[in-house]
Amino acid sequence: MAAGDLDATVRATGIARLAGVDEVGRGAFAGPLIAAAVILPPDDGLELLDDSKRLSAAQRETTLDEIMRVALATAIVIVEPVEIDLRGLHRCNLWALREALLRLDPAPEHAIVDGYRVAPMPFPHEAVPKADHASRTVAAASILAKVTRDRMMIELGDRYPGYGFATNVGYGSSEHRAAIDSLGLCPAHRRSFAGVGQMSLWSTA
Repeated sequence: MAAGDLDATVRATGIARLAGVDEVGRGAFAGPLIAAAVILPPDDGLELLDDSKRLSAAQRETTLDEIMRVALATAIVIVEPVEIDLRGLHRCNLWALREALLRLDPAPEHAIVDGYRVAPMPFPHEAVPKADHASRTVAAASILAKVTRDRMMIELGDRYPGYGFATNVGYGSSEHRAAIDSLGLCPAHRRSFAGVGQMSLWSTA
């Protein structure tokens, strides 16, 4: 379970509306990049709350239902592959994290960002490596982003069969690479990625 020590330290300064923000899908070959932001109440009562990567799919689904029940505010930002190709991954990543925080209503008094500073912001924020382990609010954001993206990848798997999106969720597994070699690229792929755009079937997708 995420210890939440970081949240407690921030709240001890008098902060009531503390937001956490995280992104999912940064390193994927296909599918969107998704950022999510969450404001939890000080006593959220969530028992199974941790970095989304440490939970099973079923645990994430159950915990997300609980997060949505108690959260004071949530926001999701989706960046499609074509935009990642046009603007670049890192620029899209920072924009999505910042935009998710700005869409929260009510606005936070302070925010914890997993890994990256996203200034300028109208409220204080801090970038903390591996914040999804140390902050309950960031852990909640990571679950919201992960479940949202996994659901979208299942839909993309139905739309573009053969790539195994429902299981590899767009990442460069051996199965996924073999499918690209066999089928070429589909509209869900990020063509600017070295592992995708340099493949021999680039021009035939």
